[in-house]
Parts: sequence; structure tokens; C-alpha cells
Amino acid sequence: MAEPIRQEVVLPATPGRIYSAYMDSAEHEAFTNNGPASISDDVGGAFSCHGGAISGRNVELVAGKRIVQAWRVANWPAGVYSLVRIDLEPAGTQTRVKLTHDAIPEGERDHLDAGWHARYWEPLRAYFSQGPRGHDRVSREAHL
Repeated sequence: MAEPIRQEVVLPATPGRIYSAYMDSAEHEAFTNNGPASISDDVGGAFSCHGGAISGRNVELVAGKRIVQAWRVANWPAGVYSLVRIDLEPAGTQTRVKLTHDAIPEGERDHLDAGWHARYWEPLRAYFSQGPRGHDRVSREAHL
């Protein structure tokens, strides 16, 4: 196994909004802009995102605080999963996001490390910087 990925970023939204955007299928699809997403909000429930390139199961969910997922890339050998833990901590009007991505297969670390920034942190920062016309509209539509 490769060394774990550890990242820490501050995003311009509350922990609850970041949790909701990550765990809501429509919002996840909207901020990543990279294919369909289907995400269960139940522990043990399945998820798929980036048009099926990433999939797995929810291991632990604490609304507004923590997401832990058994997480895999579609081209990994059958049965191979890594473990993603995302902790959300208030930082004034923003959120400190702490990621630990562990049990990564050899040769995958650098790609995944860059991917978290390019596919998650940068898009989330842009998504929440749009103001109400962007992410709030998607959130309302997702719950109609």
C-alpha cells in the first residue's frame, strides 16, 4: 500500500453545506461537473460518482461533521478498496476540511492526491463562491 494522503483545506461554506453538497447526488454532480452521481445517505449504502469512475460504500456518516467511505476507482482489481475520511470543522464562517485517504494501492497515490484538489477542493471552492444563484438553486431542485 502507498502512504496515506493527508490534505487540509479551508472552504467558504459551513460544515453542514459542505456535507450536504458532497452527500447529495444532484449537488455532487453539479459541483464536480464530471458525470452522473448516485449517493446513498445511509451507513452501508452505496455511492457512485464521476460517471461511475468512483464507487463504494458509506462506512460512517455524521451529518455536518464526518464522512467515511470505502472508496474505489473503477479500473482497480475487483474487491480492492481504499478508505476515505473527511472531517469538517468550523473555521469562522468557513470550514476546515481534513482528508485522510488510506489503503491506497501502489502507484495510485500521486494521481489521487492531485485529483482531490482538481476534482473536489477547487470545484467546491468555486461552487460555494457562486452565491445563491448557483448552489442554492441546485439544492432546492434536488429536494423538490
